[in-house]
Amino acid sequence: MAIATVAAGCFWGVQAAFQQVPGVLATRVGYTGGTMSSPTYRDVCTDKTGHAEAVQIEYDPEQVSYRQLLEVFFHLHDPTQMNRQGPDEGTQYRSVIFYGSEEEKDCATRMIHEINQSGLFNSPVVTQVVPADTFWQAEEEHQSYFLKMGRRYGGL
Repeated sequence: MAIATVAAGCFWGVQAAFQQVPGVLATRVGYTGGTMSSPTYRDVCTDKTGHAEAVQIEYDPEQVSYRQLLEVFFHLHDPTQMNRQGPDEGTQYRSVIFYGSEEEKDCATRMIHEINQSGLFNSPVVTQVVPADTFWQAEEEHQSYFLKMGRRYGGL
């Protein structure tokens, strides 16, 4: 099993989308990339902790590759928007790939280069590619939020 961690705006929809990907075994939402230990949702919403709302994805690399997960990631959001997605604004909503190895870093930077060269978007990708940091699991009410509300992610 392997772990991937990404941030692409509000973590509710991102988690719901990855829960539908074959080969994804488990997901959890939380906060990473900031300076405060054990942040809460309320802390992160102040835009002062530096954390991003992120999803940690446990997956079977024999069923789904890291690159395939990144393809889903780039499909889920507009990676050309700095510190926002749709109506959500602030650093907690930034686009980030948190890599755990040099291979993951190389895959992510290569994909960003390919996307920028393809002209898929009218603006350059601003997704950050940074080393994985401590992942602080979000409060229980945020875990699998879409499922708890009886909603499914319909974007895949």
